Amino acid sequence: MRLNETPVLSVRHLILRYGGGCPVCQKSLEKNRCMGCGAIWAANDISFDVYPGEVLGIVGESGSGKTTLMRALYFDFTPTSGSASLRDYKDGRKNIWEASAAEKRMIKNNIMGMVYQNPVLGLRMDYSAASNIAEKIIAAGSRNASQMTERARLLLEAVEIQTSRMSEAPKTFSGGMRQRVQISKALANNPALLLLDEVTTGLDLSVQAKALDLIRKIKARHGISILLVSHDLAVIRMLADRTIVMLDGKIVESGLTDQILEDPQHAYTQQLVHSLI
Repeated sequence: MRLNETPVLSVRHLILRYGGGCPVCQKSLEKNRCMGCGAIWAANDISFDVYPGEVLGIVGESGSGKTTLMRALYFDFTPTSGSASLRDYKDGRKNIWEASAAEKRMIKNNIMGMVYQNPVLGLRMDYSAASNIAEKIIAAGSRNASQMTERARLLLEAVEIQTSRMSEAPKTFSGGMRQRVQISKALANNPALLLLDEVTTGLDLSVQAKALDLIRKIKARHGISILLVSHDLAVIRMLADRTIVMLDGKIVESGLTDQILEDPQHAYTQQLVHSLI
């Protein structure tokens, strides 16, 4: 615990269920499906904190609830119940899922940045790379065109996108370049929290290495807090300070990443670690 620090993000008892539920729900689950009514518990009583400047890794197999959690935090999905608070929104005293539509837009544009596994969800593929970044800046209230252009140039240079390609659309870019444009867009307004969802999946190994190195540099340069989702424990080993292990919508183990890797307690975590060796 970090007794002297206020978490950047606190999530408590998040439940996201698809289906109406029934009296025996949550007590009669086969994996994450209720045997009584068929409801799917995509996130089942999830609680955790993210502290200033740390990378919190979330690892688990496909269907474990990792992406559901991330997209609920970014207001793409609506939780069934639970709360989440941000240090930079109402001093952490208000549940962000109870915010108004305008407040949610403010949170997305000023406090959080999201990088999706599929760049199509995070970018306008027919807009230029610079326009994608400008869109985020405009959403935060800026209208100065020259400042937006300069900001876009600096951000794209930081992720090693050539200035000469600023006016090109992401649909003409490689997968790795699209992810880097997404990262630039997510950083446009200096968010306190960056959400990274499987950002290296499907990329060539050399491109993966560049993406991971970029994330390390972003953390070092900006002191930003990062919530990093991956099914790959090697990525978590490289980047995460602490790690949460998810299975069937639940957290089955959590702790310092070194502890998780060197002395896993849960059978599923042991399986993950052994597959990495």
